[in-house]
Amino acid sequence: MIITRKTLANMLKKYINREIDLSNLIDWAEDTLAEASFEDGYFELLRDILAKIGLADVREFGLSWDACYDYLHKLGYDIK
Repeated sequence: MIITRKTLANMLKKYINREIDLSNLIDWAEDTLAEASFEDGYFELLRDILAKIGLADVREFGLSWDACYDYLHKLGYDIK
């Protein structure tokens, strides 16, 4: 499976809209890092965001609204 900016943005939007919970988002991010290919030209961006999401179950890291906003902005989306 190839992960694109749109794929990652859609998963973040599902989390923000409470369609999935944090543990499902974390599991998805960890599985994606281990198994997926990435959109050409965006490997580092996608990998970095997925890695940070994968650490969100560690208290010191977490996943705040500001982090989600920042990730979506880096992926080319503006949230209002």
